[in-house]
Amino acid sequence: PLALALDTLAIALTYVSLISERRVFRLLDPALNRGLPPFLIEGSGLKTGLMITQYTAAALASESKVLAHPASADTIPTSANQEDHVSMSMTAALKARKILENTKTVLAIELLNASQAISLRLEAAGLSESCLGAGTKAAYSYIGQLLGLPIREDRPYSRDIIRVRETLPEILDAARGKLAD
Repeated sequence: PLALALDTLAIALTYVSLISERRVFRLLDPALNRGLPPFLIEGSGLKTGLMITQYTAAALASESKVLAHPASADTIPTSANQEDHVSMSMTAALKARKILENTKTVLAIELLNASQAISLRLEAAGLSESCLGAGTKAAYSYIGQLLGLPIREDRPYSRDIIRVRETLPEILDAARGKLAD
């Protein structure tokens, strides 16, 4: 029974990472992002912007798809056939934990890209973050201060992704706190 619950959790988390990665893809593609610069950086012909973050999100989402195969569907008899059905709960737990870690990173990548997109939109329209919804403003402000947005030059994004990932609980708390007001 535990393996079934963990397998279901793993599949659900995989869906979350797949949907998140698709939103990152849309933000980076100038044919889909409604006027934002390609790869969310000005001068994108010479700069790659946040393009590589989508590669990372796609790789993690793909890994999660592979890991989402239910462990509970793959039983092997053990103990000289005394245990003819093994639930594979530990395997399911380990896979679910890895998928959770992947999903956190994909969500951090989405928050990084979304915050950069918001920054570029506000700048282009000459608006301040006060026009944002309360929860969005709180999350955007937190990430903006954390990373120094907008990003104007190419840089390695691994530290940015890690910083957002490590502060996901605080970012969510900031947004939730404003929604409760």
